[in-house]
Amino acid sequence: MMGALFVPFLHVAATPAAPLKIVATLPILKEFTEQVGREHVEVRTLITGLESEHSYSPKPSDLKALGEARLLLEIGLGLEVWVGGLVKNASNPALRVVTTSEGVGLIRDHAPNAASAGNPHIWLDPENAKVMVRHIADALIAADPAHKDAYLTNLADYLRRLDQVQTNLLERVASLQDRRIVTHHPAWPYFARRFGFQIEGDIIQQMGMEPSSAHLAEIAKRIKSRKIKVIVSEPQFNQKVVQALADETGARIVVLSPLPGTVKGTETYLALLSSNVTKLVAALQ
Repeated sequence: MMGALFVPFLHVAATPAAPLKIVATLPILKEFTEQVGREHVEVRTLITGLESEHSYSPKPSDLKALGEARLLLEIGLGLEVWVGGLVKNASNPALRVVTTSEGVGLIRDHAPNAASAGNPHIWLDPENAKVMVRHIADALIAADPAHKDAYLTNLADYLRRLDQVQTNLLERVASLQDRRIVTHHPAWPYFARRFGFQIEGDIIQQMGMEPSSAHLAEIAKRIKSRKIKVIVSEPQFNQKVVQALADETGARIVVLSPLPGTVKGTETYLALLSSNVTKLVAALQ
């Protein structure tokens, strides 16, 4: 009788799936994607934070990244006017463009130009950030359904942390009596609406155009007559005009950033919110 053939059992380890390749236009979208995707995503951002998102000029390396990506995440609303040409030139039929501003309640004044559907700086309100993060989670699940449970768990965790930070910051602002500010450019209406600050004017009214001497004189007059204590500037802009206004009016300059990582202590979105609110409250008290 022939003996039974012995075949040893070989355990073959499953090859882990390669991370999903994603391109984001802004660092904030990269961070939101990494919060939801974690180890399952590989995200590249086109803008590092110190360039202007309005006037960015794509590089050849950006085209290569889009050619390899499954998803491109944008804000939309005319903020990244250069995206359409970049996507067309990438010639990647597998690429899906995800517009994270869909469904957000827009502020139509303070828009960067007359043709804009609304102000695009939506992420500076954490309630809008929740909408954006959900869009990203949906896109990740559609592109990579095998990790759906992980994406949903990570999403829930990040939404909880967003809620916690927002509640703490609203409490910090609650006792503030004077909430009036003048801003360098129209990046702040969503932030102001959420946390109760009052924007009394913008130094730059339209991107790419320097303020006229007449407009600067009017802003200076307004600051002095209404005793406005704070001018909000940004690290991405030339400080000379702001400094001249501060010298003339006695208002204090507070440098805030609309994007994480450009000012010390703003390395994450949650840190950015905390830093911006804390600085403004300290300057207005």
